[in-house]
Amino acid sequence: MTAQSMSAGGEPAALPPRPAEICAELLAALEASEGRRRRRVRDTTPDAIGLGLKRALLEDVVRADPDPSTFDVWLAERCLSAGVADGPVRAMAMSIWDEWQLAASAAEFRAWLARGAPSDDRDGSPRDGRRGS
Repeated sequence: MTAQSMSAGGEPAALPPRPAEICAELLAALEASEGRRRRRVRDTTPDAIGLGLKRALLEDVVRADPDPSTFDVWLAERCLSAGVADGPVRAMAMSIWDEWQLAASAAEFRAWLARGAPSDDRDGSPRDGRRGS
């Protein structure tokens, strides 16, 4: 018996990527979000709090390197350990779960992450906050 399962067509099914690998790449993508947040004209404190929670959770995933088959359980445990603050943590955990699933199923997204999540927003260049400027 091999570590790979068989697909419906009888061919070896690709194993899902390790959550730690994807989350390390998602940490790089957060830099672009930070660049956008800093250029916004409005108060971005709530954005900074959410991004901080997400960054901490992503860093925890990278450190713990949970198994792909139990990643959902691992994330749920982090939510439960947050106690009364579980709502925001749950929102970020769901976002990370969705992005991990997307990376496992969408080659283009996975390739973008692997390239370091390039974005024009990463450079931090000032803009006036209006779309299309």
